[in-house]
Amino acid sequence: MNWFTKTFSSTIGRKIVMSVTGLFLCSFLVVHLLGNLTLFRNDGGEAFNLYSHFMASNGVIRAMEIVLVLGFLFHIYDAIVLSRRNKGARPVNYAENHPEQNTTSWASRNMGLLGTVILVFLIVHLWNFFVPARFGSLDPVLIENVEYDNLYTSVVEAFKNPIYVLIYVLGMIALAYHLIHGFQSAFQSLGLTHKKYTPFIQIFGFAFSVLICLGFAIIPLYFFFTQQ
Repeated sequence: MNWFTKTFSSTIGRKIVMSVTGLFLCSFLVVHLLGNLTLFRNDGGEAFNLYSHFMASNGVIRAMEIVLVLGFLFHIYDAIVLSRRNKGARPVNYAENHPEQNTTSWASRNMGLLGTVILVFLIVHLWNFFVPARFGSLDPVLIENVEYDNLYTSVVEAFKNPIYVLIYVLGMIALAYHLIHGFQSAFQSLGLTHKKYTPFIQIFGFAFSVLICLGFAIIPLYFFFTQQ
């Protein structure tokens, strides 16, 4: 147990935890986006409301939500710890005094800032959708003579607000930059690097980051410009 604690409290151990939780959260993004794309179906929100009901009532999904929350918390906590350690180990004002010698990407140098923007977006997003869906009272809608919570209407109304749409889009831009660096960094931290496969991982990670975040960002923009 002492070996386990020392290993995963070390910088390398925390990077491994960051990598595993980060890749797990990437899989969540794919599932979440696929579900959200039902918003585009021309059925008055029926498919999306059924999807939302399934996510809220299925026992396996509810159990996975706990795992997801723990994944987020571990990821955020390790990010804070590693950021402080890196800041303490970095020469003072090195990047500011010698920017030409700093070969790292903008995203890698600003992962803390990007993570903060994403966290703010996440809190606002959960407050607007998750909390009302799980703990609030949504207007009911009948689908095949069965009553469901009408989360679709809440989504449409929320995306009529330009401030929320702006927060959402900025959150997705920050997430895209965060993923572009984090995706390939996760494989590197796990030791999964090879001169033959690393370029593919980098290209795939870039495409994944852009497409996933673009997919999410299109949703509020679509409803904002079509539902006014």
